[in-house]
Amino acid sequence: MSQAIYFIDQSSAALSDSIPKQAVSIPIGKTLDKNTLLISLAKACDFPSYFAHNWDSAWDCLTDSEVAYLELNLAEVENINTEDFNVFKGIVEDAYKDFGKPQLWVVVPTRDKD
Repeated sequence: MSQAIYFIDQSSAALSDSIPKQAVSIPIGKTLDKNTLLISLAKACDFPSYFAHNWDSAWDCLTDSEVAYLELNLAEVENINTEDFNVFKGIVEDAYKDFGKPQLWVVVPTRDKD
C-alpha cells in the first residue's frame, strides 16, 4: 500500500479484510479532540513516560515506535474537532512520508443515501 491514510465505510463488507490484523486500535469515546486523541494514542501505542502530550511529541513517539498500522473508528463518535483531527492526519502523513509508517485506517460512519 502506498498511502498513509485510508478511509473505510463501517458498512463495507470487506471492512475486516481491509485493516491489517496487527493494526493498533486507538479508542475514542463520543468526542474526538486533541486531548482525547493524544491520551488514547499514547495508551494504545504504549508511548514512553516522557511523552509530553503535544503534537510534536506524538510525531516523535510515533516515528520512534514499532507501530506500523493504526485504526481509528469514528462510527460512534458524536463530536469531532475538525482542526485537531486534521492536525493528527497531517502528523500521520508526515511520519509516513519520512519513515514509511504508520499507516492509518479511519472507519467512518455509513452515510444515508437520500
